[in-house]
Amino acid sequence: MSKCRRNLLLATLLAAPLVATPALAEKFGLGREALPEEINAWTVEVFPDGKNLPEGSGSVADGEKIFADNCAVCHGDFAEGVDNWPKLAGGEGTLANKHPVKTVGSYWPYLSTVWDYAHRSMPFGNAQTLTVDETYAIVAYILYSNYLVEDDFVLTKDNFLDVEMPNADGFIVDNRDEVEVPKFSEAACMSDCKTDVHITKKATVLDVTPNQGGGEDTAAADDSAPADVVVAGDATQSDAAEAMAQDAPAAAQVEKTTSEPKETLSADPALVEAGEKVFKKCKACHQVGEDAKNRVGPVLNNLIGRQAGTADGFKYSSAMKQHGEDGLIWTEQTVEEYLADPKGYIPKNRMSFAGLKDPEDVKAVLAYIESQGG
Repeated sequence: MSKCRRNLLLATLLAAPLVATPALAEKFGLGREALPEEINAWTVEVFPDGKNLPEGSGSVADGEKIFADNCAVCHGDFAEGVDNWPKLAGGEGTLANKHPVKTVGSYWPYLSTVWDYAHRSMPFGNAQTLTVDETYAIVAYILYSNYLVEDDFVLTKDNFLDVEMPNADGFIVDNRDEVEVPKFSEAACMSDCKTDVHITKKATVLDVTPNQGGGEDTAAADDSAPADVVVAGDATQSDAAEAMAQDAPAAAQVEKTTSEPKETLSADPALVEAGEKVFKKCKACHQVGEDAKNRVGPVLNNLIGRQAGTADGFKYSSAMKQHGEDGLIWTEQTVEEYLADPKGYIPKNRMSFAGLKDPEDVKAVLAYIESQGG
């Protein structure tokens, strides 16, 4: 019998005397009144107002180690998720997208849910083995992975409610019992029905709205469609014009590069190939190349020559932004120095990676980044 089933059976046996009537208890001679301490042992849910939170504390630094040992196999070293296991970090600003990324930072409204779930149900396959302090530490690290606290943060019962969850106001009270059920429970109207039927709206997909009357497709006949829309496909004439405008400076840059060759690390194919292997240590957080997007870390496209802390759309630590404002520009030399000791080079930045200790690995990964447009 699994541990979960044993716990469920035990819970059922303990709860049974509480709901049994005196007559049933007398008839079968089973059970007894649950003792207060037995009830308290099962009343472990942590509520949004902090009720039932135990005394304890845990730091981001301790949480990083505990998370790596107990959680990273499913959720990744930086809470970015592994394969189909859920992501716990990232997803900021995606809830309105077609495919939102629901994480602790982007979606969960209450920190109590994180603590309660981790303490009672995790680690997977070994639930309820985490101590109170270890749970506080793991939750602190998850908050840090979502840029909600700094790296020196220590989570306790006393400051638990001080943590602001970004999506705390993103939920509404479910009032369907009061609003929808009475409306849909009314007797259906079966009189004074319309005699004519006509299309009032069209589907956003152009080929699914049925033809109207004389056979002319209503979607294609819509006079409100923009003049520059090309119906056959997703592209538009304006898209094409924009693409041509973007290609022009790119072509100019290629011509300039061709006329003024510059030796870079990426000129060595063997070094680039070695760097691709080293980059596997980085790809959990960073992307580079075509279609690259910000993840736990910023995109690395156009890295060389860029001011530190200025990648579009990425939320940097105050330490990284300050170094950029103070004049730090990413060159081959500064990137090499940073990757060799991220925390030493820029103290209190959010990059959790310990660094690449082999100088050849640093050169190789930089060569690969440059080769991909970095």
